Order: sequence, then structure tokens, then C-alpha cells
Amino acid sequence: MKHLLKLMDLETKEIIEILNLADQLKYDKKNGIEHHYLKGKTLGMIFQKSSTRTRVSFEVGMYDLGGSALFLSPRDLQIGRGEPVEDTARVLSRYLDGIMIRTFEQEEVENLAKYGSIPVINGLTDYCHPCQVLADLMTIREHKGSIKGKKLCFIGDGNNMANSLIVGGIKMGMSVAIGCPKTHKPDADIMKWASESGDFLCTDDIFEAAKDADVVYTDVWASMGEEAEAEERKKIFAGYQVNSELMSVAKPDAMVLHCLPAHRGEEITADILEAHANEIFDEAENRLHAQKAVMVMCMKDKN
Repeated sequence: MKHLLKLMDLETKEIIEILNLADQLKYDKKNGIEHHYLKGKTLGMIFQKSSTRTRVSFEVGMYDLGGSALFLSPRDLQIGRGEPVEDTARVLSRYLDGIMIRTFEQEEVENLAKYGSIPVINGLTDYCHPCQVLADLMTIREHKGSIKGKKLCFIGDGNNMANSLIVGGIKMGMSVAIGCPKTHKPDADIMKWASESGDFLCTDDIFEAAKDADVVYTDVWASMGEEAEAEERKKIFAGYQVNSELMSVAKPDAMVLHCLPAHRGEEITADILEAHANEIFDEAENRLHAQKAVMVMCMKDKN
């Protein structure tokens, strides 16, 4: 695996390999076992969008792996002043051993990989969020014992999270149901692929989507960059909340996941979030372990 640009690029066996390595790295960290697989290596972290979990988990992850991480904001880079991404990719490839980028356009991530000569990891784009979903799959397996055959339900905006959950879930043998407004569906090409590749449903009826779900997932109604639309989105998504009524149609032992930050009282009620806090914060922690696995698989010297 040279890059992680989107989950669609990975085969199921590669996802499983990442999850298995993530489990081992988590065990090592909990037991104080060093794993300096990337000793002496440097990861450049480009942030066109700010973040709590992405920055801290990648920075701590590189430290745990024996390397170092360099935070790069648009103010620190010529890319923020109009330098073409292909030039930035070539220059950074001369200095760094890998790049993690959190940005808006998927094309920017793809071009970094195309023109650079080092591994590129997608920390989030408006199109997809592969690192988050790897952590989600890791968490589902921890709590449910297996992934294949489980039903995953996502409630809310058909955004980058929905896109990646569809791909990750279908590739891992899950049944995936999306409950979203007709005006805010996931990417059409991804839905077409999902319908042809597995058990997939997209509906504006959240109770149909959540029926017999093993995992219920939600995200904020207004993602980063959509703050100006927040009030309008509250009206559009008012009926798309994870609450006790919705959870009553899911399986009795259904788990709840949220990629955070959470807006209690909007996409999820406070009582449901607190009832499932262990799962949700295991999910947040697992960003660290899953991303470390990705960095090792991309950046470790191949003998």
C-alpha cells in the first residue's frame, strides 16, 4: 500500500490487514511495548481545515512510531499563496517521508500523490474520510467481535462520512443503510457501486434505515465549511436525529458511533450520546491506532 487516498482504492484484505495491525499497535501501547517502525522518519501534516482529533492522533502516532510530525498550515506553505500543488508535492517529497493532508478538494489529495514521490494519506476531504472509517471499523470489531454480516445505519447528511462508511461497510461485508433527506444523498457513483456490490439502502425514512441495525452512526448537520448554512440545515435535518425513539427500532444491543465533535440536541440527544459514550470515545481513541497502522503500511521501508 503506497497511499491512502480513499477506501475505494483498497481491497478487503488490505483493510483487514490495517485493522489487524491497528489492534496489535493498540495492545503494544496499552502494555508499554515500543514499536518504532518509523524511527527517523518525518510526516508533514498539511491542514487546510483545522482539527482536534486528526492533528493530535497523527502527531502522537508518529512519536509512538519513533518518528516526528511537522504541522503545516496554509499560512506556512506557498500552496496557500497560489503555488501549484504539483510543485508543492515535488518539493515536500525532497524533505519528508510522508504527507498527511486535511483539505477540501479530493483532487488536491490525488494530485499530491500523482506528482510527489512519497506516501500521501488523506486526513479528510469533502469527498471522503478514510482514516475515520478505519477507526470506526476497528471499533465495531472490538465491540461486536466481527464485522461481516452486521447492519450499519447512518443517519444525517450524505456527506464525506456517509460516502466512506458506505465503501468501508460494503467492502467488509456489512449491510449499509443511509437515512438522509432526498436533497442530501451520498455521492451518486458510490451509491451505484454499493447497490451493485452489496446490500445497500438509501432512504429518507430514518426508521426504515435503522430497523434491526447493529450499528447506528451519525455526524453533525453542518460540516466544516458549511457554518453559514447552519440554521438552514437545522430545518432540513430536524427529523434526522438519533434519539431513543429511533434506537427502539434498532437491535437491542445496537452500538452508537459519532465521529465527533457532537452537537447534543441536534443530530444526537444527550442521553443517547452518554449511554453510548464508551463506544464513541473508544472510536475516537482508535483514530490513533488505525492511523498508526496506515502510516506503518505506507511509510515503513519495504525489504
